[in-house]
Amino acid sequence: MTSFGEILKSVGDFGRFQKCLVLMVSLSSFLAAFPLFGQMFMVLHVPHHCDTNWIREIGPNMTKEEQLNLTIPRSPPGSYEECQMYTPVEKDIDSILKYGLNATEKCRKGWVYPAEQEQTLVTQFDLVCDRKELSNISQSILMLGFLLGAVISGTVSDRIGRRPVALLSLLVMGAFGVGTAFAPNFYIYMALRCIVGAAVSSVSLSMVTLGTEWVGVSYRAHSVTLGNSAVPVGQIALAGVAYGIRNWKLLQIAGSAPVFGLLFYIWILPESARWLVTKGKSEEAKTLLQKAACVNNRRLPPELLNQLTCEKKNKSGNVLDLFRKQQQRNVILIMFYIWQSSLGLCSMSSRVGGILSPLIGLLDKYHPSVSMVIFGSTSVIAGTLCFLLTETCGKELQDHMEAAVASQRSCENVMSNCETGSLKLKEDGQDTGHTRSTHF
Repeated sequence: MTSFGEILKSVGDFGRFQKCLVLMVSLSSFLAAFPLFGQMFMVLHVPHHCDTNWIREIGPNMTKEEQLNLTIPRSPPGSYEECQMYTPVEKDIDSILKYGLNATEKCRKGWVYPAEQEQTLVTQFDLVCDRKELSNISQSILMLGFLLGAVISGTVSDRIGRRPVALLSLLVMGAFGVGTAFAPNFYIYMALRCIVGAAVSSVSLSMVTLGTEWVGVSYRAHSVTLGNSAVPVGQIALAGVAYGIRNWKLLQIAGSAPVFGLLFYIWILPESARWLVTKGKSEEAKTLLQKAACVNNRRLPPELLNQLTCEKKNKSGNVLDLFRKQQQRNVILIMFYIWQSSLGLCSMSSRVGGILSPLIGLLDKYHPSVSMVIFGSTSVIAGTLCFLLTETCGKELQDHMEAAVASQRSCENVMSNCETGSLKLKEDGQDTGHTRSTHF
């Protein structure tokens, strides 16, 4: 039986078929930049002060400046306090003008913003003073959605395929992204953002997995890098869009609606042939492989294609199987900490960090260095843990747990010899010399 990797070499490791697929992955990654970073442009600081129109009931003829001088205390720099006001009193305006007001309290009836200010999340939902932290919490809610998407999409895409998960997630991402602009209150806004986060996570995981499973070993890193490079390009474009559109609702729609332009994927996005083989759908896999070879201007020998047979159906596994073997357990725990293997599950652990990150930023009110120490130290630890992982460069993807564990064990047994390019394998008690090329 010929391995899938050998057939993929005949199809073409990175021909026009794979390049078009990587382009589709990149387009979805490009549009993912908005739900990830769009809110940053919606919660910029807006000058504000407490609503003190109560004093106009007893002094309707005073100017705006007189009203603020009487009702809003000054901060040490001399500007008006943004979150404090003088406590209202039941006195006539002449007494207030003569004796002034002394007691202060938090804003009672909301805040006043500059009349010329475009509507932002801050002004729409009063994300100031005691409510200011809601913007950080909403980012954590978004990451909670990423966590849910990673948990659900990893399992579902393994059951029904990468293609349907990607298409459905794109639809949800666009529909709920646009719907967020019409949220009547901030709590519904956060709930919709959670759903969008789950959809973005599902799109990213299913599309990256799909691209990886169609590209040959020698170009796998290139395809993943190109796909992920679209995210910072999307950030650059987002900055330009946000500069031109200051109203948060219009910006939300402008950043989410383009996702509907990708729904043409329903006609051109292929399923993973590798996944089809593991699910026993060899005929569908052969049809896709023939199509890919045709697009790549390659001839796929029928006798080679006929050797592609589905493996025996193995017993269904579960998440706990990742922890049963020591080698796999060590890798998965390190990847939980640093997140590229077991994509859905590790992405889930990554989103836990994403949920905590905005909340860690709130610790700055105790000391500015607290969050810097936490973020800096975790990055150093993650980089150190990378040295404990086995190399995957130039190696075929493993479709089953047993093959992955055996590959890791083999690499550990020859680790000291890999650096010199010498490899010795013991066969029937005899040492046989082999040479090995190191792939970079």
